Amino acid sequence: MCNEKLIDVFHRVVMIVISILFFGLSFPAWAEEPPQELFEYIPELTKWGMDPVLVAAVKEQNAKKMTLASIKKRDEEWRATSGVDDDMRMLMNNDAAKRLLELEQREPFFIELFLMDNQGANVAMTNKTSDYWQGDEAKFIQSYTGGDGSVHVGDVEYDDSVQAYLVQVSVPVMESGGAIGALTIGINLDEFLQ
Repeated sequence: MCNEKLIDVFHRVVMIVISILFFGLSFPAWAEEPPQELFEYIPELTKWGMDPVLVAAVKEQNAKKMTLASIKKRDEEWRATSGVDDDMRMLMNNDAAKRLLELEQREPFFIELFLMDNQGANVAMTNKTSDYWQGDEAKFIQSYTGGDGSVHVGDVEYDDSVQAYLVQVSVPVMESGGAIGALTIGINLDEFLQ
């Protein structure tokens, strides 16, 4: 039985390698780096970080002064939950989530928007994220930048669930010249470049 599993795994790996070698040359040029057209769109996305509804939601969560330990505890529970629990549902139905959904629906290439507080914890989202705490990830660290605020464009990744190349653009949520949180916007590059 064990040998059969090893043979099956080996067969799958060989097929993947052959597919990459045979079809690899047909990948779009932007499959490794975001297309230049995306960077022309960033000033518009940066404005979203100053949306009054989003700013108010981040300020409200920041005022709760959640401890990092409680955020990490929630993150563990989040990752262990296969479906959507009541807290997740709340983050998908609050006023900020409704505003994110409005922004997401502006263009067919926007997919999965989520809002984070000053520690990288979720405040609102259009879809369930894989984890609750983004504070240790580049999308938060490089857009919040300790309160200075900056734009972060992630790596291009192929997403099997939507069968498309995606990139995440993260912008700071700004108030009075400083970052108070961050916003991540998923972009379906296959749709974006049509």
